[in-house]
Amino acid sequence: MMACTSHYLQCEGREIHYTEWGAGNRQTVIAWHGLARTGRDMDALAAWLSAPEQGYRVICPDTIGRGLSEWSPEPDREYCLAFYCQLATSLVDQLGLQQFDWVGTSMGGSIGLVAAAGPLRGRVTRLVLNDNGPELAAAAIMRIRSYAGSPQSFARVSELEQYFRTVYKPYGFLSDTQWRLLTETSTRRLPDGRVTPHYDPAMVQQFVCHPDDYLRWTEYDSLQIPVLCLRGEHSDLLLPDTAQAMALRGPRARIETIAGCGHAPALNVPDQLALVTGFLRE
Repeated sequence: MMACTSHYLQCEGREIHYTEWGAGNRQTVIAWHGLARTGRDMDALAAWLSAPEQGYRVICPDTIGRGLSEWSPEPDREYCLAFYCQLATSLVDQLGLQQFDWVGTSMGGSIGLVAAAGPLRGRVTRLVLNDNGPELAAAAIMRIRSYAGSPQSFARVSELEQYFRTVYKPYGFLSDTQWRLLTETSTRRLPDGRVTPHYDPAMVQQFVCHPDDYLRWTEYDSLQIPVLCLRGEHSDLLLPDTAQAMALRGPRARIETIAGCGHAPALNVPDQLALVTGFLRE
């Protein structure tokens, strides 16, 4: 596996952490994680894309309030897609990136969609939406909001791992090593010594203060770049009717259904990695 390096940048006055894979490779991919996750979820994809056979440079940020990035002192204002797009724009500007591809899981896909239709129009050249689209099922948002807004805590990391294995079962296959990595890269210890997922619970204020933040047909319809949508076969977030509409309007996304997964495919097995690579190379 290719090694990654860890970096920090000041973006819009906030410290943002990212990992970089394949430094020096010519083409760049931004790989952005989901709502309550961290950039380390993209390790398998980044290792694959940055290998000599593929030759990509991959940048995997932690969104503000997640992982090693700073928590927002203004959660009502900053935990929303508009501010995430400002952070993304600052990040790629400081990295000197003029054109790049974007692979986003769930929320990371929404950030890419809004950025590609707005501040990064003409710079995002291809967009992969991993179980994400311009309209998300309200029931699934409520489900995610309920567990993400009140994260559980445990005495032991092994207990947190078991919790992750349960709540993220829809990701599909992960090896024991991958489950351990997922756990260890998204664990923080509380003042009482217990462990909990590594994010700011206030990030769910997005759904309170910006209730229509994930309704983005206007932006989607304006896209003029190739779009690949990977939909988990059993996803309760991206419904089949929405995916079908995405294939018929706007950029007319190519829809690929990922068997045996819900929300969202982990992008860690050969067939999923091949779909992404094939699309980026088209």
